Amino acid sequence: MTAPQGWEDIRAEVLRRIERRDWAPGAVIPTEAELAAEFGCARATVNRALSELARAGVLERRRRAGTRVATHPVRKATLDISVIRLEVEGRGQSYSFRLLGRSEAEPPPVIASHLGLAEGAQLLHLTTLHFADGQPFLYEDRWLNPDVLPEDLPGPELSVNEWLVKTVAYTAGEISFSAASAGTEEARRLAVPEGAALFVIERATWLGAAPVTWVRLSYAPGYRLRTAV
Repeated sequence: MTAPQGWEDIRAEVLRRIERRDWAPGAVIPTEAELAAEFGCARATVNRALSELARAGVLERRRRAGTRVATHPVRKATLDISVIRLEVEGRGQSYSFRLLGRSEAEPPPVIASHLGLAEGAQLLHLTTLHFADGQPFLYEDRWLNPDVLPEDLPGPELSVNEWLVKTVAYTAGEISFSAASAGTEEARRLAVPEGAALFVIERATWLGAAPVTWVRLSYAPGYRLRTAV
């Protein structure tokens, strides 16, 4: 085949191979690295194509288990990693943020274990407060693996959330939603009483076997999540 020019070309070629039964339902397809070598492109380009097919229900992707052709392709509910700035502006409000802290430290054991890190591993720890119309909207507590970053973190004009979505690829992720009572730090940052009910998202992502980030997003009271099905 002609070498693909972009992720859309790779997506189309993968679909052709599935439709021709080169890769039958349930079959494990070649790895991102193998496909990137075959197509003569960056691994990130292959990742984008396969991720889009996974979102459409054509492929099934599992960390450490590879990528398979879906046995029974179905339409899935999709939850994209949102850019907080766009989320706020989409509500008709003005957006701003403030980086509260940045350090290099060993993450708490529960986070290190969840990410599969060796004992003593050092990650970047960043805390950020996001505002809507000048009022606290979201408190972000993030641990970030510096080994997977293609470049240094952005300057003060761009939040780490937005920079990661635009810059750093991932191949697998986990996400959880919960209601939680505001702890001391969250209450102080969000200007709410300690114990106030918050909507919380916890998310972890990996690039292959390497963890990318773990983040806890604590929204101020009144937040509502909407998605498409």
